[in-house]
Amino acid sequence: MSKQYTKKQALDKSKNISSENEKQHTYNFFSKNRKKIYPIGLQRTCSPLSLSSLSLSLSQNSTDSSLTDPSTPLDQKISFTVQLIAPMQRRDPKAVEHSSSNDSCQEGTRRCNWITKNSDKVYVQFHDECWGAPVYDDNQLFELLAMCGLLMDFNWTEILKRRQLLRQAFAGFDPKNVAKMGEKEISEIASNKELTLAETRARCIVDNAKCITKVAREYGSFGSYMWEYVSFKPMINKFRHPRNVPLRSPKAEVISKDLVRRGFRFVGPVIVYSFMQAAGMTIDHLVGCFRYEECVNLAERPWRHV
Repeated sequence: MSKQYTKKQALDKSKNISSENEKQHTYNFFSKNRKKIYPIGLQRTCSPLSLSSLSLSLSQNSTDSSLTDPSTPLDQKISFTVQLIAPMQRRDPKAVEHSSSNDSCQEGTRRCNWITKNSDKVYVQFHDECWGAPVYDDNQLFELLAMCGLLMDFNWTEILKRRQLLRQAFAGFDPKNVAKMGEKEISEIASNKELTLAETRARCIVDNAKCITKVAREYGSFGSYMWEYVSFKPMINKFRHPRNVPLRSPKAEVISKDLVRRGFRFVGPVIVYSFMQAAGMTIDHLVGCFRYEECVNLAERPWRHV
């Protein structure tokens, strides 16, 4: 009896050790893959060091809240989580493509896959009407450059909801008027609780306005300076999947270096590429999106500065 009891104790102890090892393995696995489980779009960061890993472009700043939405069925959350954890080569391309196309189609309109049923209306409207359409006006270009710079602190949806407030605070983004702003105006903007804009960001926008006025004197307009980098014609890409859309490009790196040399701030290559996408200097709508052909047609028009 004593031998059997001893064997039973040893067996139970072995099972307990095995169970503990399994729990530890599971914990390590989920700790290691935590960032894969929770999409980047759901994480908030103010660290500039994250720019290399976060996409500051519209294409990768979606505010899809499928995992955190309490109305989302549990099985759907689990399925989505498993897809995120699974290596890319193990995922079923057809299933992913089908799921993405269903999410991106709203009221029969096929959009870029990063526009989903959970995307905010202001975000969808910006995609449908502005993003990727060539912009030549200096005030509009200044506004887009300022908004792209704010992507270090906010996502596109948060910025777009503040758009009217930003226009009011920065004189309609008229570079000449903004360049004249002093410490008093900067402090007032920074103290605006609705904007929640740091003083350094407000000062950066004012400083960039001063740089834009200098560039305009040299080139005739800020638009002429920017569009000269792409030979006054948008670069048309033919991306089929969101993963094909880059965070930066060699052209963006060249522009970024020259902007920094001229005194511009918060104009790294990732931000500059986001600006190029928004201003239509590069057409990055997916080929299956209804806006792709529209923006391409606009891109085929001769250069014109308004």
